[in-house]
Parts: sequence; structure tokens; C-alpha cells
Amino acid sequence: MVHAPPRPEAGSPPVRVNLYSDTQTKPSRAMKEAMMEAEVGDEQFGEDPTVNELCDRMAALTGKEAAVFMPSGTMCNQIAIRTHCRAGDEVLAHQMAHIITSEGGAASALTGALLTGLPGARGQFDADTLRGAFRAKTRYAPPQTLVEVEQTSNLGGGSVWGQAKLDAVLQTAHEAGMATHMDGARLMNAVVAAGIPAAEMVKHCDTVWLDFTKGLGAPLGAVLCGSEEFIGHAWRWKQRFGGSMRQAGICAAACIYSLDHNIDRLADDHANAKALARGLAQIEGITVEEPETNLVFFDTSALGVTALDFAKKARRRGISFGAMGPYRARACTHLDVDRAGIDESLAVIREVAGVVRTNSAGV
Repeated sequence: MVHAPPRPEAGSPPVRVNLYSDTQTKPSRAMKEAMMEAEVGDEQFGEDPTVNELCDRMAALTGKEAAVFMPSGTMCNQIAIRTHCRAGDEVLAHQMAHIITSEGGAASALTGALLTGLPGARGQFDADTLRGAFRAKTRYAPPQTLVEVEQTSNLGGGSVWGQAKLDAVLQTAHEAGMATHMDGARLMNAVVAAGIPAAEMVKHCDTVWLDFTKGLGAPLGAVLCGSEEFIGHAWRWKQRFGGSMRQAGICAAACIYSLDHNIDRLADDHANAKALARGLAQIEGITVEEPETNLVFFDTSALGVTALDFAKKARRRGISFGAMGPYRARACTHLDVDRAGIDESLAVIREVAGVVRTNSAGV
């Protein structure tokens, strides 16, 4: 269960600190200038030099042969599934994966694929769990075509797959004749946190994509990477799904800017997340999951208030964060939130928790 951010109520102040998601970032002045100065052409015909530069850089970054620029990460996932799979094929992923929880049933609607969720702590499963999900290859069973992993795992608390565990899962998939795909929406958060180059991290992924609209701060855009043959097929689905664009270099320029300026600073978001978690842990009635990257999940059940109601109370005081379950809230740090914003958020959340406790006590 993922809720949209609480709508502002009449008389509510504007949001002063937006922790709802790293998708809430706004392009900086320098990024906008890069967009305005971008050299452009027809992206559908391969004539946009800025898009071509972005795709070449992403292929090099991930160690893949080719790449294609997409409007969104969901389109990357769905075109990857549609290219890897046929109707009736089965995709194995974690039960909390974005493709299962948050893409509107698109794999079923657009590909006719069966998504099977696997268990595991913090949005990850291991090679033994994957082997346990393999079916006998008979005409009665759906063909198992694709294994999908998410790095970082969003609903797993922004967790980073350990490299040995990730490699074991992906190699097990290949041994079973299955393709592998990584939802790399926050891949660079994992790269910065683990200190492992992207190409090394995704070496056993047949396909992988990176979202530029999250911690990297671009207004839109994602890039899907894979073999030349795969990307050639993916382009046809991009055309069919309406994802082909014209002078898209204006948008690609923002993504290139983010590659040049906004990767190393993800460490600041991680540090702010840890500071936020430390402060939340000191508030009576709130239980915090230790963050690994820029996502901070906390539980409000001991306060006797749902995460959504708690978020609404904070929103009335100018602080926005999300409700990801009945009592599970999520705050997300990003480049538009500095340490002062973290301190202000903690002060408001501490105040809201105090009001809730007082009301619960009937004082």
C-alpha cells in the first residue's frame, strides 16, 4: 500500500521540507541552463546529439553495449519485460518489487506476463529462494523467462544488495536459462553507498536502467542499457508504447548534468538520512529502520496512529513524507533537503508525536 502525499488542507502552510520522495527534486538553475543550451535533433531518427551522448555514457557506465533514452523508469521496466518475455511467461521478483506493487499491473496488461513474488528480508531474496521457485519444465508450467532485482530496494528500506549475494542470484538465474534485469532506479545510491563501480555491480545483469528523476535531480528521464540486439528490439517497443521523442536533448542535457554533478553528492543524502533516523529514534512511540541509503522508514503503531494520519498532521505543519503501509511511513532525503531541513522536520515530527500521545492519554 503506497499513498500519494497528503493533499494540503485549507489554511495549511506550503511544504517547507519535502521528504515525500526524491522525485520531488527541482532542477537547479545550472541544470536549467544546460537544458537551454543543449544541442538537439530528432531523437526518433538517432539525430539528437545530446541524447546520443547520454546513451553512450550510460552504456559505458554500466558496461553494456548500447542504451536507449526513455521518458520514465516504469517504461524502462515494462519495455524490458516486454522485450525479454512473451505472453504467458513468468517473471520472478521480490514480492515487494516495484513492478509488482507500483506499476498498475502493467506487466500483465502490456505483456501478459505472470509476476511471481519471492520472500526475503529488506526487499531481497537469495539464490536458494530463487532455486526453490523454479518449476519443472513441462507444458503445464509457464515458461520462466526473467529474474528481476531492484537496486536499491525501495520498500526494502532503500537496502543495497551485497555484491556476492547479488552475483549468486543472477548467476543462478543464468544457469537456469533465465535472463536477468535490474530495476536500477536508485542504482547510483547503491554505487555510492557500497563503493562499487556500476559496471561491476551490474556485470551479471542482462539489462539495467537508471532513473535520473530521483536523487540525481533531473525533471524526467531514464536510460535502459543492454546488448545491441536487445536495445534494437526495445526500440520497437518504445515506438509502440509511444515513448519515442523528438528534440529530447533538452531533457537528456539535464541527465548529463546530473551525471557530472550529482552522483558524488548522494553521500550527503545518505548522511542526512542517518541523521534523520537518529533523531526519529529518540522520539517516544516511533520505531526506525536503520537506513542504508537515502530512504528512512519508521513505524507509528506504538503511537496508535496510522502512518497516513501521522503524515497528514505533519503536512499541516509544512513537512511532507509518505505512508507506505498501515503504520509504515517513509521519509526520503535528496538534494533539495539540507541538514537544516532535517532538523526542522525532526522538530515538527517530535511536536506531532507529542500531540498524538497527549490526545491518546485523554489529557
